Amino acid sequence: MELIHSAIIGMMIVIPTILIYKKAGLNPIWAVLVFVPIAGLLAVFMQLCFQSWPNSKRED
Repeated sequence: MELIHSAIIGMMIVIPTILIYKKAGLNPIWAVLVFVPIAGLLAVFMQLCFQSWPNSKRED
């Protein structure tokens, strides 16, 4: 029963993360990092924060 709850909570985090990666123009496979204990979610946030987004509008 606890495994089912963990899977549901995991999907509640992974699905929006996949959508964010798609909208940013990045590979959504990186959203799987959320399942890495402790550092996974932090790694996803750091990547989204500091990586340049391919489809962002640039002002030259």
